[in-house]
Amino acid sequence: MNPIKHVAIIMDGNGRWGLKYKKSRNLGHRAGLNTIEKVIKNTIKKKIKFLTIYAFSTENWKRPKKEVNFLFNLLEEFLTKKTKDLIKQGIKLKIIGNKKKFSKKLIKILSNSENLTKNNKILQLNLALNYGSKNELINAMNLIIKKKKSINEKNIKKNLYTYDSPDPDLLIRTGDTKRLSNFLLWQLAYSEIFFIKKLWPDFNIKDYNKILLKFFKTKRNFGNI
Repeated sequence: MNPIKHVAIIMDGNGRWGLKYKKSRNLGHRAGLNTIEKVIKNTIKKKIKFLTIYAFSTENWKRPKKEVNFLFNLLEEFLTKKTKDLIKQGIKLKIIGNKKKFSKKLIKILSNSENLTKNNKILQLNLALNYGSKNELINAMNLIIKKKKSINEKNIKKNLYTYDSPDPDLLIRTGDTKRLSNFLLWQLAYSEIFFIKKLWPDFNIKDYNKILLKFFKTKRNFGNI
C-alpha cells in the first residue's frame, strides 16, 4: 500500500451548487465550508500529516466584488471562531500565497491564527489564498537570484511557499472540471490526480475514503517500469 503524507484539494463547484440549490453562489461557499471541516477531521483520522486546500486563486479577483468580499468575510468569521478548535485538534495553519492584497484586518487574523497554531504537529493545513503557481515559481526564482544561488531543482523547492511540505501524493478536484487551474504546478509533477463529478458541497467522507483506497492500490512508477 502506498503511504499518504500529503493530500491536495481543488474545491470546485461551490458557486454552482449554491445557484442550483439555494439560488445564491455565496450560500454555496458557506455550504462548502462544512465539507472542508469534515475532510480535515477525516484527514486527521487517517493520520495524513499535510493537507493543502485551494481556497482563492490569483485569478479569482476577477469575480464580482460582492462575492470576493463574502469569501473573505467567511474566512475571517471561520478563523475568528475556529482557531481555538484548530489548536485543540493539533492543526498547524499555514497560508500559502501573496497576502499583500488583503485588508489589514484579514492579514492580522491570518497572522494571528498562524502564530497561535505554529507548534501543532498533528496536521499541517496549507490554505492557498491569492495563490497562483506561476507567481510562486517567479517568486522562487527571484529569491534564488537575490541570494546569488544556483537555479536548480533543490533551490527552487527550498524557495517555494510549500518548502516545508512534501509534494502531494494525490490531488482531488471536484466539480467535474479536468484541469489544474494554476495550482501547485511544480509540486504535482508526480501526484496521482482524481477528478470527481460531484460539486464540492456534495463531496463526502465516503467519496474521500474511496479515493484514498484507490490511491493505496495504485502502482506508482515515477518514470520507472
